[in-house]
Amino acid sequence: MAENTNNQKALYRTIWRWHFYAGIFSIPFVIILALTGAIYLFKPHYEHWQESDYRGLQMSGEALAPNQQIAAALAAIDGGKLLSYRLPQAPDEAVLIKVQGDTNWMVFVNPYTGAVLAKERSDEQLMNIVKTLHGELLLGTVGSILVELAACWAIVLIVTGLYLWWPRNAHGLAGIIYPRLRDGSRTFWRDIHAVTGIWISAFALFLLVTGLPWALVWGAALKEVRAVDFSSQQDWTQSRAQEHDHWRAQASDTFNLTPEVLTAAQQLNLPAPVELSVASTHHISWKASSQTGNRPVRADVWLNGDGSIEKQSGFAEKKLIDRAIGVGIAAHEGYLFGWFNLVLGVLTCVGLILISVSGFILWRKRKPDSVLGAPQPMPARIGFGIVAITIGLAIFLPLLAISLVALLIIEFIFLRRINGVSQWLGLSK
Repeated sequence: MAENTNNQKALYRTIWRWHFYAGIFSIPFVIILALTGAIYLFKPHYEHWQESDYRGLQMSGEALAPNQQIAAALAAIDGGKLLSYRLPQAPDEAVLIKVQGDTNWMVFVNPYTGAVLAKERSDEQLMNIVKTLHGELLLGTVGSILVELAACWAIVLIVTGLYLWWPRNAHGLAGIIYPRLRDGSRTFWRDIHAVTGIWISAFALFLLVTGLPWALVWGAALKEVRAVDFSSQQDWTQSRAQEHDHWRAQASDTFNLTPEVLTAAQQLNLPAPVELSVASTHHISWKASSQTGNRPVRADVWLNGDGSIEKQSGFAEKKLIDRAIGVGIAAHEGYLFGWFNLVLGVLTCVGLILISVSGFILWRKRKPDSVLGAPQPMPARIGFGIVAITIGLAIFLPLLAISLVALLIIEFIFLRRINGVSQWLGLSK
């Protein structure tokens, strides 16, 4: 019995140690991801406000032909090529025409006069900057890998945190389901950390897992798996470079957007916003695409020059894996089930920041002087369940497996052999 108790304590200490190291690495990234993620949830509301100057225009006579509107937009950008034409949602709203020049531009055109009301670089839009910061820390490929690695270790952080939280000798629900607020500073912060963690753990894991399709390494592996028998193009990207290639392939300097096509696209009543792009330059067919954030209601319709429907495709026609990822992305971005999805996303982001800050405070309160303050290691016999979970995470998260192997090699070959470093890291007594 005593041996079994000692082994449980040793196992607890080992998992606590991995929880500690996962937190030390991932907490700064978690705070950045939570802040930028919470801001990005309000993207449609911010952009609706941002474009308020381009609504309520003075309508004078008939609107110009769509080709004239596009020509006005292309003339405003040197070497401009058409990317897409966004259908106005009201007669007095400006037309948004996306143009590729030296970079991608958003050009707002008065549909009645052809006047260019504004032209803005897409990469300088606030929400695009937030998105880039969220996905790659404004550091390109290196940033993408760091974010993915942090997300992998954040998953470890949550899984180990659930093990540490699991009530063993508790009396009542205090400190488990709700925090004890009057039992001293250290208990207060411990409970804020643990209780907040248990309430948001499932939602945080969901956000981390549904963010993986965008990740550079994990997403590239998924793309290879899809390529085995998937002919359709995935509608999400892993990097700005991939997104740029997508837009470059779509850019066209040959177009003929007839009034018939425009009318037919409007009559489809696809969920807004709806963008028209050139689908084929051979006979100038157009693709009307719903770009709503709620991906399960998106649809694509291909229109001939006379406005007749050539073909159409909806969410139900996608492969199961693409539908699952689409639902996950919609929920991740806060679009799947209305305002409640938005509120849930914000609360999860706030909770992640709270457990990160409280974890840091707990570490500072417990940390002895002159050492890192990691829990002391104890030899433990690892059960089959722990081994299975570790192997499962390593298979599911290849970047985690690589970093774990590298960390163990560095620890056992180098860090344990340097006395000062070993003592500071808590690798030796």
